[in-house]
Amino acid sequence: MSWSITFEPLLEWTWLGAVLGPLALLALAGLVMRQRGATFRAAAMAALALALLNPVLLDEEREPLKSVVAVVADRSQSQEIGDRSATTDAAVEELKARLARFPQFDVRVVEAGRASDTEDRTETRLFGALDSVLRDVPQSRVAGAILVTDGQVHDVPERLEGSNAPLHALITGSEDERDRRIRFENAPRFGIVDRPLSMTYRVADTAGGQDAVSVRVSVNGEQVSVETAIVGEEMSLDIIVPGAGRNIVELSIDRLEGEITDTNNRAIALVDGIRENLRVLLVSGEPHAGERTWRNLLKSDAAVDLVHFTILRPPEKQDGTPINDLSLIAFPTRELFVEKINDFDLIIFDRYQHRDVLPILYYDYIAEYVENGGALLVAAGPEYAGAQSISRTPLMAALPGLPTGQVLEQGFFPRLTETGERHPVTRELEGSGQEPPNWSRWFRLIGIAQPEGQVVMDGPNEQPLLILNRKGEGRVGMFLSDHGWLWARGFEGGGPHVSLYRRIAHWLMKEPELEEERLTASGRGMTLDIRRQSMSDDPGVASVITPSGERLDIPLQLESPGIFTASTTVDDIGLYQVANGDLATLAHVGPVNAPEFAETISTTEVLRPLAEATGGSVRRLEGFASGLSMPGIVPVRATGATSGRDWIGLRTTEDSILRSVNRVPLFGGFLGLGLLLLALGSMWWREGR
Repeated sequence: MSWSITFEPLLEWTWLGAVLGPLALLALAGLVMRQRGATFRAAAMAALALALLNPVLLDEEREPLKSVVAVVADRSQSQEIGDRSATTDAAVEELKARLARFPQFDVRVVEAGRASDTEDRTETRLFGALDSVLRDVPQSRVAGAILVTDGQVHDVPERLEGSNAPLHALITGSEDERDRRIRFENAPRFGIVDRPLSMTYRVADTAGGQDAVSVRVSVNGEQVSVETAIVGEEMSLDIIVPGAGRNIVELSIDRLEGEITDTNNRAIALVDGIRENLRVLLVSGEPHAGERTWRNLLKSDAAVDLVHFTILRPPEKQDGTPINDLSLIAFPTRELFVEKINDFDLIIFDRYQHRDVLPILYYDYIAEYVENGGALLVAAGPEYAGAQSISRTPLMAALPGLPTGQVLEQGFFPRLTETGERHPVTRELEGSGQEPPNWSRWFRLIGIAQPEGQVVMDGPNEQPLLILNRKGEGRVGMFLSDHGWLWARGFEGGGPHVSLYRRIAHWLMKEPELEEERLTASGRGMTLDIRRQSMSDDPGVASVITPSGERLDIPLQLESPGIFTASTTVDDIGLYQVANGDLATLAHVGPVNAPEFAETISTTEVLRPLAEATGGSVRRLEGFASGLSMPGIVPVRATGATSGRDWIGLRTTEDSILRSVNRVPLFGGFLGLGLLLLALGSMWWREGR
């Protein structure tokens, strides 16, 4: 309750001045000249002025507002080291108990670092949480903030704008902590497959020194070498990029005795492998309408170096033309099929037949090339069913099917088989999702008997059209029709010849994304995504080992034919091991080498400048086992000191809420009228004497 006087004039101030001004001058002149009755006239004029000004006594009932205290608990991953988490829990509970003794404080507790947002998990962002909890509070009502943290905070501002509240920090952990860590200094994002990639790294130790440390180097989960590093020095490292796509390079060191954590004893780099141009040898036999289809497709692929030969003049052709007059290039058979055959990633025979251009022994070299890991594609035409078929050469050992001699000449729609609906080469091929397929017909099919491998497309009467087979270490594909060019020419609307031909070629050249059995995993925020390609009906569950060593079994769900997926939200940032059947892979969740683990030693120095600038303090919470060394809490006024040797101060506010107001006019009613008449009567009486 508070009392105050205010004026509610009966006239506007302009009229009051016009009325009271001259009267005040007359009363003042009388007093100065000491005229008789001047005092009574002045009193009468004053009574009139008060009556016109109408003074009112206000009785206000106010409710004082509480000062807001923010308590921010650091729940980031570095707080899980040692007994920091237990110390934080105990400190927060003790703070809540002590602050509850002061009714003038409104205590708000917020936790930072447990959000699903990746950024909140990889960095200690306490001031973002502090801003959110005080967003609806005027600065005049903020009593102060108390942070319970290990001191490694990554969003410390230079100053707290517009705030007069103290910032106090209570630090978990001890002063004598030691940590050794490893990190990449230079890690390129891209590298050429099967080529060396130069990187640099550094091993750091809070204890200093220049000890020699053994560093284990692993690529995609397999250890490739053990390097020796000098603590504190930048070290060089060369690795061989093993494959296209994402590769995980991991460096790890042993944990020291007494080291607070080994979380940062590993460093991860993600390297995307890029293949050098793939070398393809295309040999075209008898000229036909679709001869340039394969050439145009391969030449349009920037990742392919194409060597193309067309057999225009077989040896048996004799027309008397002198050799010197022929504008033809001799087929370098020995150079291509003996000396440099292993330089090619793929050999394509497009309607090729044996016509003594290649010595019969060279077919055996090609079969051996496939057996040792090479790739062969046969685009067959009617010649494959004839007497000069390459199936009658030593190459037959590598072929997935031998001809029956039948050549079917009729219109038909190429269709995916049940296997083809799952196989990555033909899966979800554009136009295959309806019956009949949304592409044009073909009109020729070469018959074969007892196909080996996987029949992914067929023709009339379910006869094989496209066969994919693994032979030894290599792969073989066979197209049993030469009418694919109809799709390229747009006949009856055409068809997806580009995607089909390109997938066939890249599957033969062992593109990882086109493997029938493949397991991949990746991180998306704090979510682990698992993708399994399989030809089976049920690949089972995926077994996941987290960075902390916990094992999870995650069921895989059918997404589409041949594709099974799963997603799960995880808590830890780091490297996850995923296995399913005979396949295993690695995935890194969260940012690589997150700042949260770059510095894990608890410290008072990061927050000290800001705390002292606000009048606050930074002090350690002593060992949890022997009890917490908690400072006392003292409410202080706006201008008082806010920290001492063993106490911390929180400011109290003078803000309040007005509940009610009672008005008492001081010169109104009969009382005011009586006083006014008394003053005027006294003046008249004095003047009349």
